[in-house]
Amino acid sequence: MRAIVYDRYGGVDRLRLAHVPVPTPGSTEVLIQVAATSINLSDWEGLHGSPAYARFGGLTRPHRKILGSDIAGRVVAVGADVTRWRIGDEVYGDTMPRLGGFAEYAVVPASALAEVPAGLALIEASTIPQAGAIALQAVARAKPGERMLLNGGGGGTGMFAIQLARAAGIHVTAVDNADKLAFMRELGADDVLDYRARDFTTTGPYDLIVDLVAARSVFAYRRALAPGGRYWMVGGTGRTILRVLTLGTLVGALSGRRIGVMAVRQGPEHFSPLAQRVIDGDVSVRIDRAFPLDEVAAALTHHGEGRALGKVVITPQGA
Repeated sequence: MRAIVYDRYGGVDRLRLAHVPVPTPGSTEVLIQVAATSINLSDWEGLHGSPAYARFGGLTRPHRKILGSDIAGRVVAVGADVTRWRIGDEVYGDTMPRLGGFAEYAVVPASALAEVPAGLALIEASTIPQAGAIALQAVARAKPGERMLLNGGGGGTGMFAIQLARAAGIHVTAVDNADKLAFMRELGADDVLDYRARDFTTTGPYDLIVDLVAARSVFAYRRALAPGGRYWMVGGTGRTILRVLTLGTLVGALSGRRIGVMAVRQGPEHFSPLAQRVIDGDVSVRIDRAFPLDEVAAALTHHGEGRALGKVVITPQGA
């Protein structure tokens, strides 16, 4: 099969198209013919091996040679102990930490998959697992009428979170670069900020801050929170994670606020509800671009440089 592989951490120049054996599923796994794999920030981080937590698959070299975790496709083989799935089933799910989605076929634990519901295209389904689980759990931490700020609101998770928050009666301020401001307003954001022109921690106060690209001090976050407010870091630099886990806990407690890292629960039960919201028309999927397998480098660059409006998708089998 064709796959995009890499052997060393670095930029997109490390990626190459290769012919590798089709993987064989274990007893509790299934083999998927991949129709679509959506790109997440974790793919960019895994390629570069930065922040440090991105090297979970190998300290000096990547252990998993094929990136891509949010996949949708058709079952073509099942392990001996798999009873839930049959050949031909259309499924989607998050393959972390196994990865392997930037390929024509991928092996996935059977328990990590959900059935693609009628009315949802495979390419749309691929956008949901990781971004959808984060968005659902983040928005669930706010109450109707509260003020929520979402830093990094123009990407895949933000695309879902803005719509979910607006539907729940939450006032949403979304932060990203200037090219994404109109897009975030279209999704339903009440206010938008260009992070290059204005420091969001000087605005507010907010009842909830969800930070997808954290890089500021805990004192700055505390400044932007209302009394009793909550700050949750989802992604960001390794240094910021350490600050939030240590000093952030103390600063939050002393100021009557909460500053911490959001532990995202994964699995079908945590992302499937969003698929139903899409089918019902409550939430829309915005796909910025779909790239063929041999253009993964260009797709990752487009996403990693912050140019994507919503989701970027790889289609290994072609359009």
